[in-house]
Amino acid sequence: MTTSLVTGGAGFLGSHLCDALLAKGHRVICVDNLETGTLENIAHLRGERFVHLNLDIIEPYHVEEPVDYVYHFASPASPIDYLRIPLHTLKVGSYGTHHTLGLAKRHRARFLTASTSEVYGDPQVHPQPESYWGHVNPIGPRGVYDEAKRFSEALTMAYHRQQGVDTAIVRIFNTYGPRMRPHDGRAIPTFLRQALQGQPLTVFGDGSQTRSFCYVDDLIRGIILLAESGCHEPVNIGNPNEFTLLELAQVIIELTGSRSEIVFAELPVDDPQVRQPDISKARELLGWEPAVALREGLERTLAGAGHERLTGRSA
Repeated sequence: MTTSLVTGGAGFLGSHLCDALLAKGHRVICVDNLETGTLENIAHLRGERFVHLNLDIIEPYHVEEPVDYVYHFASPASPIDYLRIPLHTLKVGSYGTHHTLGLAKRHRARFLTASTSEVYGDPQVHPQPESYWGHVNPIGPRGVYDEAKRFSEALTMAYHRQQGVDTAIVRIFNTYGPRMRPHDGRAIPTFLRQALQGQPLTVFGDGSQTRSFCYVDDLIRGIILLAESGCHEPVNIGNPNEFTLLELAQVIIELTGSRSEIVFAELPVDDPQVRQPDISKARELLGWEPAVALREGLERTLAGAGHERLTGRSA
């Protein structure tokens, strides 16, 4: 039986990845210290092919049983989290990646690290291909996350080149779906929570900044295809359909039937003005492209999570 280890497996993306790997017949070892993940996300997975290890990967850790794939997803990912625990975020990207690469090396496992479109910063090239080196402020408040991921990529490639570890890097663009926390701080869960509660939707700046939103099922499908490929270079996985934040707010008000108004607030420091993946590489190497349009994905998100969880009233 194929065994996959998933760091951050109790988080939003990690738990969906665990779902998909179990559906493929894998045994899954979830490593998560529950700093931002929750047991609620993995409660339905308990069984003989799934185990959760409550470990903090900034400390060395070991798994005795054979491991075939290592998916490194552990990291605070929302601004609310990485601004709250900036040092821990940097340590997960550095020590955590180092320890997890070491585990993959010991088991001769295929290693995939979850990087991010944030490595492109506030991009001066649009859309963003993998060849673009980015425009990141290393000392700004977002730098703790951006640079942790950039360092994680560098460390992954160093392990591949010097140690011969079979590695892959996925650059994930804005993803949404069931299990996002209502107080996550990112646009879609925030807008859904505000709309369902009848509160004003808070749009930062004038709402003209753009994002490209990928439904979680599409993302996970692309990640597994990448893990099972022989590719070592970074690959963008995201939906190239670009929307302004104002357009997103309007769609969510319409879908929820909310009477909420839209209000505008000051733009956060170093907030990217544009974000759109060039997915030519994913199409060519993996035969992957997204299948779920934004409106359909939002409907699935609403259907796949209870009203109480989306509004945060059960928290």
